[in-house]
Amino acid sequence: MAYKEESIEVDVPVRTAYNQWTQFEEFPQFMEHVEEVRQLDDQRLHWRASIAGRIVEWDAEITDQTPDTRIAWRSIDGAKNGGAVLFAPLDAERTRVTVRIDHDPEGVAENLASAFGIFAGQVKGDLKRFKHFIESRGVATGAWRGEIHGQEVKR
Repeated sequence: MAYKEESIEVDVPVRTAYNQWTQFEEFPQFMEHVEEVRQLDDQRLHWRASIAGRIVEWDAEITDQTPDTRIAWRSIDGAKNGGAVLFAPLDAERTRVTVRIDHDPEGVAENLASAFGIFAGQVKGDLKRFKHFIESRGVATGAWRGEIHGQEVKR
């Protein structure tokens, strides 16, 4: 597994940054290689992305979701990956967003991309695009304020 961690400061309150991140189906607007995210239910997502020139699909399960603090996931089929997004208020109007990802590169192209730091650059670029996306709007496009801890979902 390859591990990557990147952080960025965004000029919006923690609630705004977190709320926007709960809008998974909007990820293609700021995640460069993500073509589609479909929310299947409160806990499961279907992803389709273009990775190293090929279409890759997988389902992921949210394993922990605590409002304004953390969203963690793991793949349950397809491309193996998992991680967490952490939200830390810096003050009333600024938030640090940290993305931690473990992924298992498949094939020569993905292994080379990982080895040469292309994957790391992609995560950093996605965070920069998220920053621009949320700061230019100033408000989240929606929110899900429920909690998930293991298999327990609280709405």
